[in-house]
Formats: sequence, structure tokens, C-alpha cells
Amino acid sequence: MSEFWLMFKSISVMLFACLIISCNSKVKKLKPAFQSITESIYASGVVKSENQYQAFSTVNGIINQVFVSEGDTVKVGTPILSIANDIQRINKDNAELTAAFADIKANQGKLSEAKLMVDFAFKKMKSDSLMYYRQKALWEQQVGTRIELEQKELAFQNAVNTYYSSIVKLKDLERQLNFNSNQSKKNLAISNKITDDYIVRSEIEGVIYSLTKTKGEMVGIQSPLCVIGNASEFILEMQVDEFDIFKIQTGMEVAVTLDSYKGKAFKAKVTKVNPLMNERSKTFLVEAEFIEQPALLYPNISFEANIVLASKEKALLIPRNYLINDSMVIKGNGDKVAVKTGLMDYQKAEIISGITADDYLIEPTQ
Repeated sequence: MSEFWLMFKSISVMLFACLIISCNSKVKKLKPAFQSITESIYASGVVKSENQYQAFSTVNGIINQVFVSEGDTVKVGTPILSIANDIQRINKDNAELTAAFADIKANQGKLSEAKLMVDFAFKKMKSDSLMYYRQKALWEQQVGTRIELEQKELAFQNAVNTYYSSIVKLKDLERQLNFNSNQSKKNLAISNKITDDYIVRSEIEGVIYSLTKTKGEMVGIQSPLCVIGNASEFILEMQVDEFDIFKIQTGMEVAVTLDSYKGKAFKAKVTKVNPLMNERSKTFLVEAEFIEQPALLYPNISFEANIVLASKEKALLIPRNYLINDSMVIKGNGDKVAVKTGLMDYQKAEIISGITADDYLIEPTQ
């Protein structure tokens, strides 16, 4: 009996030891290590050409000529396409005729005639003035009759009135001619502007990336005609979640990866944080520009980015799955200890206080 008990006891001890060894073999332990870490925010987006925009027509009509092709380089004011404008062309011709007819230079004859009338009235007034004062002097010497004096005086007053009336008429004529000339010139300018609206021109120096209309098609003021943008400078438009937007500031570094350049990362920096949230996606638009730009790019290429919030070359790090609620860890002896965390990425977390590099840590069970 005693031998059986001893054998049972030794077998139990061996089984318990095996159980302890088996349990210990499943427990993962590690020590914190000093490594570099970068905390960043993930974002995705598309590449846009600098000053990229859609060109629209300001008038309705039918395209009668397209002057460019996709891929063409254009300058500011380069015609893109024209819209049929026969009626407006006739209106412009009428405006040109009216402007020419009302031009001051074309009405110099009327002005000269009015000035001659002023000169004639002035000479008549001067002559009648001499006759009046001469007759008045004779009357004072009892020479002549009173009727002759009154006739000379009346003639002189009429001459004065005629002179000042001619001056008023000259000024009115000048004002009317100036008004007609300026008004006709403005009407011509308006007509030219309306006529020019029938030609869609480039607003920037860049490349025609897309043409959506061809000759003979009907266009309206709400129909985009083409996409134009800068050929060498690009903007990165990223969508950032509302929970992360307050961490983003201009000047922050951005690591960009593109499907077109697999295995490569390009540096960029945040240039603008748009303050209005998209209510549907609950995201904010953040813009960045390349510091190191790929050799070849096209608009609307998708990309993924990490906006760098902060980085350290030497930080005490542990795997994030060793944290409990991002605030506690389990030491090798099984004790739970509160820790203060710093920078975090998707895999690692910085420990500022609570443990040291000599402490063993146990991975929490799920």
C-alpha cells in the first residue's frame, strides 16, 4: 500500500510539473526595448493638378469648332472651343456701327457749326453794343429820337440773349455727343464681351486633361466642357476623420504611397486644413504638396498617406497588444501595473513611466 501511494504521489508530481511547464510555455514574455517610433494618422485621397478646374460655358448653344485636343499645352487665354453665335455677331456689327456714328470725331461738323454760331452771336452782340452806346451818347446830346435809342437797346439785349443761348446750346451739344459716344462705346464693349463669351478660353497655363464635348454637340451653362490643370505641380487631397482633424497642422510631414509606384514612399507636407466637415463622410479635406515628387504624375491618381504627428529616435517601446486599455501592463510576476504612454503607432507604444527596460511583461490573454 505504501509503495502504491509513493508511486501515485510521484506520478501526480510529474503531471503537475508537466502542467506548469505546459502553461509556462504558452505565456509570452518580453522586455521593453529602445527603438525609434513615429506616430501618424492614416489618410487616403487623390492627386489633383495645381489649379485644376472644369471649364464651363456662360452661354447655351452648339459647338461649331474645337481648337485643342487632350494632352495639349495651353496658355492663359488660349481658345478651347467656340459656340455658334450668328445673332450675336449681327448685334456686335450693329453696335460697331452705332459707336462709329456716335463717335466725337464723326460729329466734329456739328460742334464746329455750333462754335461758329457762338462766334457770330458774340460779334453781333459786340456790334449791337457799339450801336446802342453810340445812340445813347447822341441822345444825351439831344441828337436823335427816343424811338431810335429804344430800338438800339432792344437789338443789343436780343444780341446778348442770342449769344448766351448759343453758348448753352454748344454745351448741351457737347454733353449730348459725349454721352452718345460713351454710351455707344459701352454698348460695343458689352457686345464684344457677350461675343467673347461664345469662345471658351483657358484661365490658366497648363494641360488639357479631358475634353467632354465635340463639334456639333449642344452645350449649356451647367455642362462641364473640359478639365485643365498644371502639368508639373500637383496637390494631394486627403480625407481625414473628424476624430483626428484637431491633431493636424500645416507643415506636418506626410509619407505618401501610390499604387503606380509600388514599394516607394514620397515625402510631402500639409499645406491646408479645410475647416468645413463633409457631413456625409464625417471627414475633413486636408491638402498637401510633394517635397519629393514622382517623375510622372496624372490627376485623380489615388494614394495612401500617413500624416506624421511626432517621432522619436530612441523611445522605450512595447507591442500595443501588451497594453490593457492603453494604460496598464502585466509584469512577469503577474502584477498589473499602471503605465503612462507616449507616442503610438499601429504596432508599438512608447512607455514613459511605470516600468523599465529590465521588466519582463506578460501578454494579456484575449
